[in-house]
Amino acid sequence: MKKIVIIPLDERPCNYHFNQYMTEGMPYELVAPPMEYMGNKKIPGDTAKIIDWLVKESVDADGIVVALDTILYGGIVPSRLHHDTKETLLERLNVLRDIKKNNQNIVIYGYQLLMRNPSYSNAEEEPDYYGLVGREIHLYGIYEHKEQLGIITELEKKHFEEIKKILPKEYLDDYVGRRNINSEINDDFLQLVIDEVIDFAIIPQDDSSPYGFTALDQIKTRKLIEDKNLEFKVYMYPGADEVTNVLLSRLVLNFEDKKPLVYLKYSTVGNGKIIPLYEDRYLGETIKYQVLAAGGLIVSDLKDADLVLLVNTPPSGMREASNIDKRTIEYDAQRTLIEFVLFAEYAINVLKKPVIIGDVAYANGGDLHLFKLMKQKDLLYKVAAYAGWNTSSNTLGTAIPQGIFAWLYPNRKENIDFLALRYTEDLGYCSIVRKQIAANLKEPNHYYLLDGKKGSVVGEIGNLLTKFINENLVTAQVKPYIKNIYSPWNRMFEIGLEVRNDNKK
Repeated sequence: MKKIVIIPLDERPCNYHFNQYMTEGMPYELVAPPMEYMGNKKIPGDTAKIIDWLVKESVDADGIVVALDTILYGGIVPSRLHHDTKETLLERLNVLRDIKKNNQNIVIYGYQLLMRNPSYSNAEEEPDYYGLVGREIHLYGIYEHKEQLGIITELEKKHFEEIKKILPKEYLDDYVGRRNINSEINDDFLQLVIDEVIDFAIIPQDDSSPYGFTALDQIKTRKLIEDKNLEFKVYMYPGADEVTNVLLSRLVLNFEDKKPLVYLKYSTVGNGKIIPLYEDRYLGETIKYQVLAAGGLIVSDLKDADLVLLVNTPPSGMREASNIDKRTIEYDAQRTLIEFVLFAEYAINVLKKPVIIGDVAYANGGDLHLFKLMKQKDLLYKVAAYAGWNTSSNTLGTAIPQGIFAWLYPNRKENIDFLALRYTEDLGYCSIVRKQIAANLKEPNHYYLLDGKKGSVVGEIGNLLTKFINENLVTAQVKPYIKNIYSPWNRMFEIGLEVRNDNKK
């Protein structure tokens, strides 16, 4: 049994647990740092303990999937808040050189994020001052970028000058200074690829947009990738919380010496010609990267395919799942979910091909209409994979690896558990229960502050999700139940769940 060391991006289930859940029942041993070493949102993980653990576990490991933001800064949110010097960060980064030196056969896949630049004033995951002037910092980056390109309008110029007058210099200097250090460390990360310490890398763009600070960092990093001829060893595309899953899929396929061929079909005639919320490019282009990064290859002939990837897309502009009950002509008439589901049924029952459902019709939740049709055709536990959470890249980078693992090791009961988890979380919580609970929160609780990770609010969420499971997910063969539930960051945005199937329960 091969041993794979995982350094997750942070302590949330999407980063810490998903990769373990979707590979259960496979002949691989996955190990991750003890949870007590990890951080808690703005509180960084213990980088010294994580690095020491990584060095020890890597001695006899076959592969590593490492989120560099965790060993450098203590997690994704601390990467936006730290005050570490470049010298300190380089010392942490170069531990990978020692690991490769001591175990020359180990395969190391890693990723390091381009720091995001949210468009809103909210300090929940950013420096405290971002709650006051976050919108202005975001616009400053956009206007500076457009000015460099010579496409800034007169109205934008006027607004830019106004922002310069009101934006405190110490806030902008702190923000830009940290971005610069992180960007420089990204360059050093690429040097590890050049020196063949890291065998494959991804530089994901967290909540990106076409212009601004993140886009400028992207241009700089892409040029370095091209100048050093790293295009086949370093991918750069939108994403964050799903990348461990993607790299794990690629690593397993590398060990098994396989490359699945994937047939792609969309639910609308627009195909992938939309720019999803929180991303900077056509969905169709990101899907190519998601499949390639996971170790697969898209093919145009269904007969040649090992896997079928069905992507449920919006017909035009993507909407939030919180608005899913507000029906529109675009979602109702400009796509045909009936054909989409019938095709899934045909691929599964007639062609006997594993089907992956990437549900990106909405941001931050799954499509309840699609779910209804899948239930009618008894497809919930026949598909190889399903996801519909957060950004489109989060969804695709979860569903595609799950589907690949189901193709490699079919008929695992653990895959049924993960499917039930995805339906419970992505549809039950994200598209239904979260909005219901959030609308009725009473002081002192609010969206970003609950009464504990296992408090009364979480208990109420658990009751409603159990009701959702009993009404929607129970079949003669599958009886899911919630084994564990908690709020990872004591807020409404995400929920921590472990869902299992127990016919005796």
